[in-house]
Amino acid sequence: MVLTLYKMDASPPVRAVYMTIEALKIPNVDYRDLNLLADEHLTEEFLKINPQHTIPTLTDGDFNIWDSHTIITYLANKYGKDNSLYPTDPVKRARVDVMLHFDSGTLYPALRFNDEPIFFGTATSFTPEGVAKIKAAYDFTESFLNGVQWLAGDEPTLADISCVATISSLNEMIPIDAKEYPNITAWLARCSKLDYYQKGNTPGLQEFGVLLKQFLARKF
Repeated sequence: MVLTLYKMDASPPVRAVYMTIEALKIPNVDYRDLNLLADEHLTEEFLKINPQHTIPTLTDGDFNIWDSHTIITYLANKYGKDNSLYPTDPVKRARVDVMLHFDSGTLYPALRFNDEPIFFGTATSFTPEGVAKIKAAYDFTESFLNGVQWLAGDEPTLADISCVATISSLNEMIPIDAKEYPNITAWLARCSKLDYYQKGNTPGLQEFGVLLKQFLARKF
C-alpha cells in the first residue's frame, strides 16, 4: 500500500515526518504539495480527508491521520525494523513521549505564536512576548540536554526528530547563542550530521528561512 503525504516542505511538522520516513527507509511515498499560503488546504477535497485542514496529513489506504507526532509514532510502530526510534520499553517510550508533548505543547506553540502573524497576517517583526516564548523554549531544552547527547536516551529517537524540526526553525527566527545555550548548539550539530536530517530537514528548513526573510521584508 502506497502512503500519501500531504505536505509543504517549509513546514517544521512536515519535516519531522520527512525525517522519520528517511530514517525508517519507507519506500513508495506519494508526496502531494499543499500551499497553505494560497489556502490550498481549504479545498472541499482536502477537508474530506482532514476536517482540521492541517499538514502534515497522511493517508494509508483508507486510514487518514494528522498531527506530526501521531504520524511519526504510527510510522515507527508500523514500519520500524527495530524499536530504536520509538522504544517499546515503557520507561524509554515515556521519555520519548514526554519530549513529543514538549514539542507539541511548548516548542511548536512558540514557533506558531511568532510565525502565524507574519505568514498569515501583516506582521513584519517579532513581539517581545513572542521572543520571550522562544527564549523560554530554549531554556527548557538547554536544561533537558544537561549531561546527555540526545533528548530521550543514548541514541537519537523520535524525540530528537520532532524537536529538532521545530528548534532549527526557531533558530531562523531568534538565532541560538552558543555561549548561552551550549547544550542546544552541540545537539543541533549532532543532529545535522544525521543522514535523515540532511535529507529530510535541511532543504525545507532553507525554504522556511527564505520565506521568513521575504515576509519580514514586506512593505505595506
